[in-house]
Amino acid sequence: MYLSSKKGNTMREPVRTVVLGTGHMGSEIIKLLLRKEGFKLAGVYGRRKSREGLDIGEALGLDRKIGVGISTDVSELLHRVRPDVVVQATSSTMVQSEEEITAALEAGADVVSISEEASFPWCGSPDIAEKLNRLAKKKGKSILGTGINPGFVLDLLVIALTGVCYTVDKVKATRVNDLSPYGYNVMKTQGVNLTREDFEKGVADGSVVGHFGFPESMSMIAGALGWKIDRIEQNRVPIISNVERDGGEAGLIRPGYTAGCNHTGIAYDASGKAIIELYHPQQVHPEAEGQDTGDYIVILGEPNIKLSSGPEIPGGMGTVALAVNMIPRIIDAPPGYRTMADLPVPSAIMADVRALIRNDVDGTDGSE
Repeated sequence: MYLSSKKGNTMREPVRTVVLGTGHMGSEIIKLLLRKEGFKLAGVYGRRKSREGLDIGEALGLDRKIGVGISTDVSELLHRVRPDVVVQATSSTMVQSEEEITAALEAGADVVSISEEASFPWCGSPDIAEKLNRLAKKKGKSILGTGINPGFVLDLLVIALTGVCYTVDKVKATRVNDLSPYGYNVMKTQGVNLTREDFEKGVADGSVVGHFGFPESMSMIAGALGWKIDRIEQNRVPIISNVERDGGEAGLIRPGYTAGCNHTGIAYDASGKAIIELYHPQQVHPEAEGQDTGDYIVILGEPNIKLSSGPEIPGGMGTVALAVNMIPRIIDAPPGYRTMADLPVPSAIMADVRALIRNDVDGTDGSE
């Protein structure tokens, strides 16, 4: 498949890519880029001042130096390197992401972000979304938010399945996953290893968030189907362990303490009908109590569709893969802020990425 590029000519040089973030996700994105032909890792941003200038190969524990030092100044890095693409892996919200995305656009780069809210920013941050959309169009660049969820399992995959339906009345989707591969910060937001009382306090004060992204996934689905969402209800319930579990960085989870969060979301139309139901129970080592992981989608309509997949699509690997595999899609995309529902479906990059990029579209549309 060949994609049309905003660059104005067929891309012959390697795709110069900067990765923002050296945490778990950023590090894995860097490693995958280094495995793929046609990419050049042009720069890496990390927040820890103590690692300024450290070769990223050493920082990641690779068996060689890469020749790219970690920078702790985003603006300086982007304006010095002038990358083709920036992959942002530093934050979850648009408020946190806006400054870095703006800097990337100003430096002349397309942007792929794994920030959860970036998948459909008009939902939670419409002013920021419109500001970035205008800037991207002015610069002739594109922005995309992606990831396993939101970005794929509970939205794009759902939308694709409705393509074989005459009509759709309701959508239900569930993702049951294991939290054990994740670090402390993720487990903290899921309320792992708390008493029931402390979990409920955390939900009330916002420290226990559960899953980021239900409103974004629902809005993406509704937009694709032409539905109007009137209101969204979300509920977070603790998953209490009955056995001891290894909580990794969260510590030993004893019986009676939380192993995770069962987060549900329901979207209603103006008539009060539930049109989208999303369920996302996440816990550490669910197999400890006989719970299988998996991804399950039900489309109620003409015809009814049921799709089940188990075990779960690995969340970390899936997000990393999407961040890299969508790079040729966003290079080719019309200028502006795009969603996964706007672009050609993702596929694994199995050859030189430059072979996927062509020169069929103009770089700007004149919008301000």
